[in-house]
Amino acid sequence: MLKSGDPAPEFELPSADLEMVQSADLYGSFNLVIYFYPKDDTPGCTMEAIEFSDLLDDFRAKETLVLGVSRDNCLSHGDFRDKHGLTIQLLSDTDGVLCEAFDVWREKEAHGEKRMGILRSTFIIDKNATIRHAIYDVKPKSHAAQILELVREL
Repeated sequence: MLKSGDPAPEFELPSADLEMVQSADLYGSFNLVIYFYPKDDTPGCTMEAIEFSDLLDDFRAKETLVLGVSRDNCLSHGDFRDKHGLTIQLLSDTDGVLCEAFDVWREKEAHGEKRMGILRSTFIIDKNATIRHAIYDVKPKSHAAQILELVREL
């Protein structure tokens, strides 16, 4: 598990617009909120994405970018974004490389069946590419507001 004080993993992933987003272009200029969610257009994931989108101007005021990451492909991300009017940037980690780097790819049990999936988690990374908060197994309701309060303390 990653923890506060750890260096943030480097990444290069495509966005919903098929543009590559590289950590090297972001670290040093912005604080980042990277949140991992299980699947596009599911109830909890939709709630969380809408809440982050609603607060995006507040995050920007604190020089903070919000990136949502799942293993869905770019087309799915684009449909999800457009359907719900999301303004946050969604990154596609179809191979699970970033999920593994942030230790959010975990075995889960649902309805008596075990399978691998994304553990809903959020990381706040400062401009020096240092993890300031690593929050695993979060609940989506009001989560964005809680993260905004932590960002305001940076």
